[in-house]
Amino acid sequence: ACTFHHYSVAMHWDKEVDWLVAGSGAAGMTGAVVAHQLGGDVLLVEKEPMYGGTTCKSGGVAWIPGNHHQSAHGVVDSREEGYAYLKGMIGDSVADTRIRAYADRAAEMLAFMEQHSHVTYTPLPGYMDYYEHVPGYKPGGRSMDPGVIHLRRLGEEGAHMRDDHTGVLPFNVTVPEGRRLGAMDAGAYLLGARLALQYLLDVPARLRKKPDRRLTLGPALVAKLRLSLMERNIPLWLNAPVSKLLTSNGRVVGAEISREGETVRVSARRGVLLATGGFSQNAQLRQRYQQAPTGSDWTASAPGATGDGILLGQQLGAAVDFMGSAWWSPTVALPEGPRLALIAGKAYPCSIMVNRAGRRFTNEAAPYEDVVKDQYASEARGEQAIPAYLLFDATYRRKYPAGHIKPGKLESDARLPESYFESGLLTRADSITELAAKTGIDGEQLTATLARFNDHARRGEDPDFGRGATEHDRYYADQKVQPNPCLAPVETAPFYALRVEAGDLDTKGGLLCDEHGQVVDEQGNGIAGLYAAGNTSAAAMGDTYPGAGATIGSAMTCAYIAAQHAFGAELEDAQ
Repeated sequence: ACTFHHYSVAMHWDKEVDWLVAGSGAAGMTGAVVAHQLGGDVLLVEKEPMYGGTTCKSGGVAWIPGNHHQSAHGVVDSREEGYAYLKGMIGDSVADTRIRAYADRAAEMLAFMEQHSHVTYTPLPGYMDYYEHVPGYKPGGRSMDPGVIHLRRLGEEGAHMRDDHTGVLPFNVTVPEGRRLGAMDAGAYLLGARLALQYLLDVPARLRKKPDRRLTLGPALVAKLRLSLMERNIPLWLNAPVSKLLTSNGRVVGAEISREGETVRVSARRGVLLATGGFSQNAQLRQRYQQAPTGSDWTASAPGATGDGILLGQQLGAAVDFMGSAWWSPTVALPEGPRLALIAGKAYPCSIMVNRAGRRFTNEAAPYEDVVKDQYASEARGEQAIPAYLLFDATYRRKYPAGHIKPGKLESDARLPESYFESGLLTRADSITELAAKTGIDGEQLTATLARFNDHARRGEDPDFGRGATEHDRYYADQKVQPNPCLAPVETAPFYALRVEAGDLDTKGGLLCDEHGQVVDEQGNGIAGLYAAGNTSAAAMGDTYPGAGATIGSAMTCAYIAAQHAFGAELEDAQ
């Protein structure tokens, strides 16, 4: 059904394909599967020695409005409602055609991938959109969990997948399992025991001290996509960065790939898809485009997110947008190196977040993007909010996880790495005054802040920031605490302070694309043969974050749309 066009160029090609994809995260691998299903000869290249990119470090959740699974879970939704919600948030900052393309085709992408790959997604009926005041909001069902796959299904290829996803527990859990375990009741302990037993019974992996091979979240999505590539015999070259895009008569016709010490010239008859991630790991680009203080020290992205695809596009005159934006999330920087997003933990009772002026500056339970935006605003007011501190007391420490730190009843202070305390990541003190002195927080102001907070928390109220007023706020809280599961006083010694950086999951600024995923130049004209998806492209969400999985949902959808456009094929041609 697809007709291929061959371009006459005065070049020697070492390899010829129809579709060249750079980057092996959710966007790149989705774009590869779609192009192959449309009849294309596909090559996927990855500059890192391991595949999966930032997707492997993520929750793997995808935000898909109007998806075909919702009705089975009692969710009533439509693409038009999804568009209304996105438009209400994004406004005119993104072309309306792009917003509509995502809202209209995300569900189509999901149905395609579930039919033609190992990708599977299940709606999370209780995982709400982030902003319930926006028309088109849904209390659940758009954010979707990627399920489970065992690493052994990849055979030897499993050893080449990124393995730096870090969780609170030694075994991996899905989003619903994590939610269930968080209830910490009899059912939760039973589930935990079953998962722990399953983990321990994988004797070969335990003897080799390997991580849990029952994959969930981002690693599960990556493994399912990789298995799909393997079954289609789509080659994946590792340690193979794109060094240059090649053009003829204004069209991108291929690229130079650095591989095993040689330059390989690859022809791409249908086009090149850049899906190499954002530029969160590139300190120079961050300092050029983003507000201070910034750098590559606080991001939770993969090491390969250095802006390669963005720079390649700019060399051809591509326009960029939202370069000052990121998928913001508070992060904690472990002494041994990795930076981890603080998604859960900041909404539990018996805690507050303060700047070094000793003041609260945000609704701690708000969407993680908003917390960091408030952190920057506080810093700009001269309140020394970068870093800030999540303060909690002995009750919190015993009952709840603080990011990656297990509850005290599972891991006592004595069992925590000494480096946590020595580095200042975690500070412990017998009094608030002592805690303030150790962390450099204004002690007098902190005492006043806590007195006010505790007084209101005892009544379940937060007149200053409205913590616990929305369904989102209460999602990660302790439902057994009433009347407000997010609020209880910080009053039981000893007290703790967790250092919190103004981090991100990756940047969201990049190459500006049209509604077809085609990169455009600074005059708004499409660059023929060049496409971008994921964090290499300027986010279809603009400077917003509509719900959990907006990153991966948009990455996969934009890659799907790009491949469809490049091959001039409608969905029917593939079926």
